[in-house]
Amino acid sequence: MKRDLQLAKKVLQSEAKAILGLIPHVNQGFESALDLIEDCAGRVIVTGMGKPGLIGRKIAATLASTGTPSLFLHPAEAVHGDLGMVTKQDIVIAISNSGETEEVTRLLSIIKKIGAKLIAMTGHLKSTLAKHADVVLNIAISSEACPWGLAPTASTTAALAMGDALAVCAAKRRGFKEEDFAFYHPGGNLGKKLLRVSDIMRKGKAYAVVKSGTTVQKALLAITAARAGSCSVIDSKGKLIGIFTDGDLRRHLDEQGSRILSCPITKLATRHPSVILEDQLAAEALSRLRDRKIDELPVVDKKGKAVGLLDVQDLLKAGFI
Repeated sequence: MKRDLQLAKKVLQSEAKAILGLIPHVNQGFESALDLIEDCAGRVIVTGMGKPGLIGRKIAATLASTGTPSLFLHPAEAVHGDLGMVTKQDIVIAISNSGETEEVTRLLSIIKKIGAKLIAMTGHLKSTLAKHADVVLNIAISSEACPWGLAPTASTTAALAMGDALAVCAAKRRGFKEEDFAFYHPGGNLGKKLLRVSDIMRKGKAYAVVKSGTTVQKALLAITAARAGSCSVIDSKGKLIGIFTDGDLRRHLDEQGSRILSCPITKLATRHPSVILEDQLAAEALSRLRDRKIDELPVVDKKGKAVGLLDVQDLLKAGFI
């Protein structure tokens, strides 16, 4: 068991060394690769065979999820028709530690004929892959982490780290923001954390809003049309002044009787209700609903104008509850 732990630590040390060894290689070539990606009018196509291919899939996925259109092309499938995916507007990132992987090198002349730019990610700068590339990213390592120096371990870790560095820097250049990340991750927990109120609030025909002079009867018709449980009340300038809910209706029904339908909505509505700004996080809205033990929040812009409504059911549909 002690030997197992020692070996595991040695593997981690070797892979950490491989990553740290990349730092001197982040130079003008890296900048040139970023320039190509930034100016790319098409997509970044990543290719690699075997274990580097698995790393390539991850790099392509990271690029795509951070705003750089990208896909993975299997080199063996490429020569059987999938090269039709590549256009002269694209950039190809080819990964091969040796730079001599047959399935990868036989694509080089065709990529050149198509007119796509080629970024090589290799550990051998005099290899066939490096010689044919427009830009070379050096991912050389001193040795693999496995005891026999055979299994791709430290080399694939180095390739993955270099790919992550490219993706992050490319996203930064593109001005990628948190809300963009949420847009590309609508189904994940990370995306939910970054969703804004404006992304899930009720608006348009699903949002009941009436002016201050409206009667209760017309307000109820507006609520019914929107299939909602409340309506926002606004002044002549569109600013929110209150909210009218079915609870407000029940509370005043006994004292008003049938006359309640002709009452002005402002007489029954809750004035100065809790609100939330449209650009706040949806997670903040959930917290506010829970703290105040309410089911609905009128949504306003920075000038206080009513722009929508957030119901607890909207948060439920978005997966927050």
